[in-house]
Amino acid sequence: MIMIKTEDYPLSRVPQDKRVSFFSVAIVYMGALTSLDQFMLGAVLGNSMTLTDAFTALFVASIIFCVVTYGLGMAGMREGVSGSLLARWCGFGRLGAALVGVVVAVSLLGWFGIQNAIFAKSLDFALGQKLGFNLAAILSGSLLTILVAFGFKALRIAARIAVPMFILLVAYISFKILTGHNMSDISQLTAAGDTLSTSAGITIVMGGAIMASLVTPDLTRYSKNGKHVLGVIFIGIIVGKCAVNGLAILIAKTLGTADVVSIMSQAVGVTGLLVVVFSTLKVNDLNLYCSSLGIVNVVEGLTGKKLKYLSTTLVIGGLGTTLSVLGILDRFVDFLTVMGIVLPPIIGIMLTDYYVLRSHRKILDMSRLEGKLPDETQTPVIGWVAIITSIVGSIVGVMVEWGIPTINSLLAASLIYWLCKVAVNRNQKPVESEKAI
Repeated sequence: MIMIKTEDYPLSRVPQDKRVSFFSVAIVYMGALTSLDQFMLGAVLGNSMTLTDAFTALFVASIIFCVVTYGLGMAGMREGVSGSLLARWCGFGRLGAALVGVVVAVSLLGWFGIQNAIFAKSLDFALGQKLGFNLAAILSGSLLTILVAFGFKALRIAARIAVPMFILLVAYISFKILTGHNMSDISQLTAAGDTLSTSAGITIVMGGAIMASLVTPDLTRYSKNGKHVLGVIFIGIIVGKCAVNGLAILIAKTLGTADVVSIMSQAVGVTGLLVVVFSTLKVNDLNLYCSSLGIVNVVEGLTGKKLKYLSTTLVIGGLGTTLSVLGILDRFVDFLTVMGIVLPPIIGIMLTDYYVLRSHRKILDMSRLEGKLPDETQTPVIGWVAIITSIVGSIVGVMVEWGIPTINSLLAASLIYWLCKVAVNRNQKPVESEKAI
């Protein structure tokens, strides 16, 4: 299998002769959607909703996720560029795309804090709670930051092995806990935690996966054709994400808890907790690496200054560890809700610009024939309309109580952006005609 390196071709198209097989892209994408955070998300749904409402939220959110992710994935395959780079010609411009990068980097920083908190909680439990959560969080966050900053490859390899082990562990726990329980009995169980509505459930499912939509072009730019993109997304979402979410819903409902550490300790004891600890290494390795790299690229794009990767990683790792100590894990649902409202407008605007308005499609098509990207003169500096409407879309998602917040923010931003761009284009044409006369 050919290895995919997402850091390759950061500011250029992936050549056709560098595209890889369907399986190569699919296995990476599926791995990203079958991680600990998806199990945590499913556990929250199972513990806070009825079984019917939980699976309804999962189904509806997955459909939305499939549609928007396929749109971005196809654009990434067609243009051969990453999502952050594609944003330059999908409404946001060069500086606007850098601001999108800031949002992504901050989101990944939040995920680092959450995953590190799970790491610390599992580690402390496995050691008989001798360290205490705060000390465990500081130690685990510091250790991982050093690993990422200085590149200890051996432990990264171990972490990659731990992810498949985690998937096998979930399968084993599912079999062990669910054997002897039928669906009718489980469906009768009430929510043990704070109750979530179906619309809130849909929003947090989107919040837990929406980052994957934004970075899907980073992987599908290596795909050879549209059929491969469709297959990659179908396998990743249906076989990967939905399976992990669904099993976690059933397990949490049966045990009456959303606490991953409690679930693992009850099912398989300390061995299971150690697998959780090592699986978080891989996820947080990516979170911290991508967040640090994103900040370095953003600062360079906005100011021209090149930050040192090592010092940036140490600072961001310190911030993420601080979030863990301050209790970001306790705000997991709130974090997912914010993600499910703030990020969809960005995706909606990119899809509207690329497929409906087609503002820069001709420029992209012409440069693609040459295997290049549009030059600086063909790239807008900043897309104020996209930035403002993405903020408006987020406000709509927060303020409007009717409907589903994540859909409200997505549709509002897309529609307002389309109307504003149409109005701007109409006003510009008469002016251009007068100049010609």
